[in-house]
Amino acid sequence: MNKKIRYSGVLLHPTCLPGGHGIGDMGEEAFRFVDMLADSSVGLWQILPLGPVGFGNSPYAVRSAFAGNEMLINLDLLSDEGYLSLDDVVIHPPFKDGSVDFAIVESFKLPLLIKAADNFLAHATDQVREEFAEYCETQSSWLDDYALYRAMVDHYHDSRWFCAWDKELTRRTDAAMAYWREAKRMEIGRWKALQFFFHQQWQALKHYANEKGIGIVGDIPIFVAHDSSDAWSNRKYLKIDENGLSEASSGVPPDAYSATGQLWGNPVYDWEALEADGFSWWIRRLEHQFAQTDLVRIDHFRGFDAYWEVPAGHATAEHGIWVEAPGKRLFETLRNRFGSLPVIAEDLGVITPEVEQLRDSNGFPGMKIAHFAFDVIGPGQLDPNNMYLPHNYPELCVAYTGTHDNDTTRGWYDHLDGTKQDIVRRYLSCSDDGVTWHLMRSIMASCAQYAIVPMQDVLQLGHLARMNLPGTCGEPNWCWRMKDADVGEKSIASLRALVLPFGRTATLKDLALGT
Repeated sequence: MNKKIRYSGVLLHPTCLPGGHGIGDMGEEAFRFVDMLADSSVGLWQILPLGPVGFGNSPYAVRSAFAGNEMLINLDLLSDEGYLSLDDVVIHPPFKDGSVDFAIVESFKLPLLIKAADNFLAHATDQVREEFAEYCETQSSWLDDYALYRAMVDHYHDSRWFCAWDKELTRRTDAAMAYWREAKRMEIGRWKALQFFFHQQWQALKHYANEKGIGIVGDIPIFVAHDSSDAWSNRKYLKIDENGLSEASSGVPPDAYSATGQLWGNPVYDWEALEADGFSWWIRRLEHQFAQTDLVRIDHFRGFDAYWEVPAGHATAEHGIWVEAPGKRLFETLRNRFGSLPVIAEDLGVITPEVEQLRDSNGFPGMKIAHFAFDVIGPGQLDPNNMYLPHNYPELCVAYTGTHDNDTTRGWYDHLDGTKQDIVRRYLSCSDDGVTWHLMRSIMASCAQYAIVPMQDVLQLGHLARMNLPGTCGEPNWCWRMKDADVGEKSIASLRALVLPFGRTATLKDLALGT
């Protein structure tokens, strides 16, 4: 009998790591977290998108699909390299314990990052300068535009290039681009240096994780933000007019949860333009992502088959239409370019047979969320055929208790009515205080090849540790952080007790997604 390859993983964004500078980063605590996963026989670390966040601090609304979040750069490592002093990293404001205050963090870190970038540009060794020059050249397809974009965001104190910037710059005329590239030469150099710092630190962390047998599961949103470097520099691939205004926005139609649907505000793709160019932008995006992570979760996968397009000028998503997307041809092109595609398809919500066919024909595992499983079909009666119940999971899927958009399992259970709580307890054969543990155990015991649990569930945390509440903006979304004591023997013992009995010890070398 062939041995089944079964994976376990933990979902935790790097901003949630503990540490001394107000936000998780790529320093010592990240390496310590990798050690904890390895000691627990866990083979996957799932993160959220790594890009620089904008308004609302959401990693799903970033300023670049390619750049890294500068706030994740570790200051201690920059001090070790001589670009900051010891006082720079030791003296800091009193940060919140257990959460991120993004405004305070940025006000503290950004001046120090700029100082480090200036010292780097002035004093780096010849060898490091050569490495930096090579990095800038190989990443020029996005880095040149991103660095100028960030310089201009600072100049105008506004990321909305389509309405707040000079019209000639909005339209990217040759004269305006040449003028501002010269006028902002120093600032451009700084932003490129910061991306070089991010690249070096992330690759060192990824290499360490991979050496320990741990694969990094990345995440990319299907759409880009309107006020991003991507939209400003690649509008030919988007339904955006010459003045930078969206001709249509993305969203989802009205459903049982929203009478007016959801209007996301992201510009939608001009798929004809993308395909006419051989899908080169998507090739570059996936190539960049595969260099940063070992697997890629693609958010809103159903949008590659058809997406909800709302014409400009509408305040809600009610008046949109479904528009077909060339997902089959896109993934054929990507497979021809990369061979295997280590992709996880976020296939939640109302999914059509066509979306399932696109997912299955590419060998992509979909997602199963245990929180969605407990529908009531009669007095005290559970629907045993619910596809989100762990005993119904197919082998090719990724099982979760919940994701970044769900409450913690403790918080989810506490907010259920008494009837549903009773159904959950009876299904899991446990008491109230054992629900989190037994739900994690049930997905580990399932047939799913991949089982991933949020770190908040490992720590048995309640509602206050929720990462995000969809449809809302600002704190406390994206703010939760672990505490130093959370990365220790208790967490290792908890994870090992979940992983080992069900043979979920596969490591990176066993990975074979989308082949």
